[in-house]
Amino acid sequence: MRRLWQRPPGREDLTGLKVIVGLGNPGRRYARNRHNVGFCCVDALAQAGGLAFNERKFRAELARGQFDGVKVMLVKPQTYMNLSGEAVAPLLGYYRCTPADLLVIYDDLDLPLGTLRLRPQGSAGGHKGMQSIIQHLKTQEFARLRVGIDRPPEQMDVMDYVLQSFGPDERAALDTVIPRAVETVRCVLTDGLTEAMNRFNRASGAAPEAAPAEPA
Repeated sequence: MRRLWQRPPGREDLTGLKVIVGLGNPGRRYARNRHNVGFCCVDALAQAGGLAFNERKFRAELARGQFDGVKVMLVKPQTYMNLSGEAVAPLLGYYRCTPADLLVIYDDLDLPLGTLRLRPQGSAGGHKGMQSIIQHLKTQEFARLRVGIDRPPEQMDVMDYVLQSFGPDERAALDTVIPRAVETVRCVLTDGLTEAMNRFNRASGAAPEAAPAEPA
């Protein structure tokens, strides 16, 4: 029996479609928050590729087109962070994609500000948006690009920190890391995940990862 969100047979050729999801919360109130760095990255990708978020499906904004000859769909779930999987899972089904076609970009407390870390799979590490996607896809075997936002100051609540906007002294690092995230994704699309990891994980100069944070 076909699920309600599965795409009926049609003429559109979806072969090779790659799905790039940026995580965040919808609305102007959250636009500049640390938790929305995933949205910032896919917005920059759309700008770099001349794409527009002019479609809406399964509670997500979509921008479709090509990067260097590769068919891509950029996705910004509009479910709020903790329910991201409710948008991502039906989109993959509808467009006949698998977790192998997916790359998720999101913020990470355990990486220094301005650091990128690309991985082929892994746990949610306490990130509730990723927990939701893993829960709905029933697998953690999909690629992810983590963007470091650093730890909160001592005694500051984690939720308050991630829902706070980047400060003026953090903007320089952010203005550097977002273009690097765009380059990383484009390398994944054209040269593959392993080459992108070798090139951009090394280039980030990341310090060793800390222990997993409390869920945010």
